[in-house]
Amino acid sequence: MLKTFYRHFSKVVKDSRKIGIVGVPFEKGQKKVGVSLAPKRIRDSGLISQLMDIEGIDIKDYGDVEAQQVPQGHVENMLELAHVSACTKELSKMVTTVLNDGRMCVTIGGDHSIGIGTVDGHYNNDENVVVLWVDAHADLNTNKTSESGSVHGMPVALLVKELSDYWPYLPTMDWQIPKFSIRNLAYIGLRSVDKYERLTIDKYGIPAYTMEDIQRFGIDNVIKMVLQYLDPKGVKPIHVSFDIDSLDALEAPSTGTCVRGGLTLREGIYLMEQIYSTGRLKAIDLVEVNPLIGTEKDVNHTIDAAIAILKASLGYSRRGVLLEGVEDLPLQTFHNK
Repeated sequence: MLKTFYRHFSKVVKDSRKIGIVGVPFEKGQKKVGVSLAPKRIRDSGLISQLMDIEGIDIKDYGDVEAQQVPQGHVENMLELAHVSACTKELSKMVTTVLNDGRMCVTIGGDHSIGIGTVDGHYNNDENVVVLWVDAHADLNTNKTSESGSVHGMPVALLVKELSDYWPYLPTMDWQIPKFSIRNLAYIGLRSVDKYERLTIDKYGIPAYTMEDIQRFGIDNVIKMVLQYLDPKGVKPIHVSFDIDSLDALEAPSTGTCVRGGLTLREGIYLMEQIYSTGRLKAIDLVEVNPLIGTEKDVNHTIDAAIAILKASLGYSRRGVLLEGVEDLPLQTFHNK
């Protein structure tokens, strides 16, 4: 049985080996400087070489998405909307391109406003996509309910068609028509949810598994419940938008909106291993690493956690790699000649 598991896992790795990396050095969706540095810092920390160690993987780095700001159209309580719009428009195109090339899309942000572009681009490739939002926050505010005006707290509300009537006209956002259904969304890791967001979650019955739920049911059961809800037949492509602040602040201190009591790194890795093992993970976003927050040790600790999450998403096995065709280990020990 163990050999059968290994062979099945190895087959999944081989079938999903084509990967496209997209960097998004963008931070205008929130107010803290530094998160735009994350794509370069994560690459410089050995992301590509570590991913290349995964058996059979084929990586193409598509470079960074950058966009010039368009003339600002004023929208009450939406900071830097024109910047966000310009970046996510280009990102949407890039994500669609990567997926159309037959590659899983790995997007490295940047703040979580980039989720507007990644999910929109994935939806343009396949309208059956389901989205798992792994985050301490629900990101479901509108400009009328947000306390900060930061768009990184609004991407889900901008994406889903059920909330489109709650928005005023948004200059520069004409390119993005909300088509994604809130029925195809689930949350894991929530522990800082605003009142309006809670109202929306309850109204639409969104499966939203908080840290309290994870403590109660365990991460394995939560994953099973999420997948059963989103895709009971097991056929739909999966998009994971992973905010590093879903991890506990002890695991990932270098991020802009830390909330204590989050996922352990072990739980985060296991979550992504299980999603990957479905064979249907087509895109993952890794966002909100901020190399200017905390000590150098904090930054390295956070980047190491981010890379571990990405490796788990792409088929790295903590069990090691099965040697094909080897039925038994050799009896000779190292000290015997």
